[in-house]
Amino acid sequence: MILNDLKLIETYKLFLRDYSLEQLRYIPEPEVWSISQMYDHLIVVAHEYLDSAEACGLASEEQTQEKTTFGEYLFNIGGFPPIKIKLPPELNASPDNEKKKEDLMLELDHLMKRMNEVKMKVEKINPNYKVKHGGFGWLNAQEWLNLVAMHFRHHLRQKYELDQKLPV
Repeated sequence: MILNDLKLIETYKLFLRDYSLEQLRYIPEPEVWSISQMYDHLIVVAHEYLDSAEACGLASEEQTQEKTTFGEYLFNIGGFPPIKIKLPPELNASPDNEKKKEDLMLELDHLMKRMNEVKMKVEKINPNYKVKHGGFGWLNAQEWLNLVAMHFRHHLRQKYELDQKLPV
């Protein structure tokens, strides 16, 4: 699975190469992110998910609690449903819109390297050691790792919508 996940991130890197700095930072309307902000969000959240995957390895006892109903649904369909998800204001800080294309590339490279490292650890973590996600319930290390790619796939739709709004 990790190979497909890395190919997905490689695809994001290919897309990134085609944007000018002005296009990356272009905010089409109030309360809509720029492409740069979307990339920043994806990278930040991916690292949070990887932190949680690693935290599962530090658990001292098996967790019997399960996912929420939405969490079960999410993992049963293998991804986020095709809806826009609005986070509560306290979790919805605007992502960084000041990074250069090169910075985002380096951050994506670092993320891919870290995903490989975490994948090696995840294989050794008891699947009953879990960390709670605020919306999805209790997830094990493999589920946290899978969530990275699910989140990247979910934002492809947003990327295409943003592309349609770019000035020519």
